[in-house]
Amino acid sequence: MSAVTDTAPAATPAARFGQSVRDSLVVAQRNLIRMTRIPEMVIFGLIQPIMFVVLFSYVFGGSLQVGGTTDPSVYREFLMAGIFAQTVTFATAGAGAGIADDMHKGLIDRFRSLPMARGAVLTGRTLADLVQTALTLFVLAMVALLVGWRTHTSIGEVLGAFGLLLLFGYAFTWVGALIGLSVRTPEAATSGGLIWLFPVTFVSTAFVDSGKMTPWLGHVADWNPFSATVQACRRLFGNPGGSPSDAWPMQHPVWASLIYSVVIILIFRTLAVRKYRSAAA
Repeated sequence: MSAVTDTAPAATPAARFGQSVRDSLVVAQRNLIRMTRIPEMVIFGLIQPIMFVVLFSYVFGGSLQVGGTTDPSVYREFLMAGIFAQTVTFATAGAGAGIADDMHKGLIDRFRSLPMARGAVLTGRTLADLVQTALTLFVLAMVALLVGWRTHTSIGEVLGAFGLLLLFGYAFTWVGALIGLSVRTPEAATSGGLIWLFPVTFVSTAFVDSGKMTPWLGHVADWNPFSATVQACRRLFGNPGGSPSDAWPMQHPVWASLIYSVVIILIFRTLAVRKYRSAAA
């Protein structure tokens, strides 16, 4: 007499992908609900970029030269692409702190007991952060309009610029995810997420032309992924772009921004998911 055993058919790649998408959306919904229950997270996330807009517009606006003029209104339009890009990259710290907090509270262990895709926990978290970033950008754009910022291109190009900003911000949330998985406390994740962002954002063309920097520093700024996104947004907004150098990212900023963002996502998503699996093993 022979025993007959039934084995469940292996899931197809399409089925596994569908499950991963569903699980990611569930985790994203969980994080969005958490944000609505803690509105301070959103409010404090809005205060800092608004302060940057006001301070740079009114404190430095009349002393920095753009396009041969120190007209504050010209500098405000030059500035805003940099402030927008800085805002989406600073979301890195929040993403890292949130994931570190989940690890610290043992939430990851609870996710392990569920039949869900491993990468969905991180993907859902980064998608929720993307929604919060989009809300922050919307409010920041309204404030920028109040202080005199204007666009001079079509609505399609303006939306394309904001799309580049969101893609770039999403790429940096994966950097934050890796940091959050690599430290022991949310406080360490916040510090680790911010300490390297300041040189990235300030050694760039966000606030001044790279031509006004020391030559070697200007070269670094020209090839900084942050600079490419800033310059792409200025071009799509129709805002003053200063005097960009002959470096390829400055001459083709839209393509450079897209390439940089995709490469960052591919590298840091791979590293973050691998780190998550090893941490949950």
